Amino acid sequence: MRHQNAGRKFSRNSSHRRAMFRNMVTSLLEHQRITTTEPKAKELRRLAERTITTALRLGDLLTKPKDQRSPAEQGKYVHALRMAGRMVRSRDALHKLFTDIAPQLRGRNGGYTRILKVGTRPGDAAPMAILEIVTFKLPSAAPAAAGGASSTGSESAAD
Repeated sequence: MRHQNAGRKFSRNSSHRRAMFRNMVTSLLEHQRITTTEPKAKELRRLAERTITTALRLGDLLTKPKDQRSPAEQGKYVHALRMAGRMVRSRDALHKLFTDIAPQLRGRNGGYTRILKVGTRPGDAAPMAILEIVTFKLPSAAPAAAGGASSTGSESAAD
């Protein structure tokens, strides 16, 4: 029986599983969108939301400049950084979490990520999904098309 055994094993030992999910959380925070299998996305969502919540518990300290924090507030901030750093393996991703992602998500009470199902993987028909942070916006194609059209127009005018 597997009563009260939360989490999936993914045919890996515990250290491999922990390393895999740490890397995936780091990638999610760096790129704000990753493609993976559906079961991994569902498990990763739990860990990513917990990590984002760690940053969000700081409240107003997220936007307060470092030089305006009291020593007690700075201690809380450093503690939150270290707690989130247990899951996030890159300093750049950790900095992005505390300066970019968490301030955008301050009004939300959970639900910081979404899972989009994208069909099956060609090799083994594994169900695939995109896990993304809800504030993620795809780069729009309109500026690229406008930039491309203006550059071709100037080239033809120069000829």
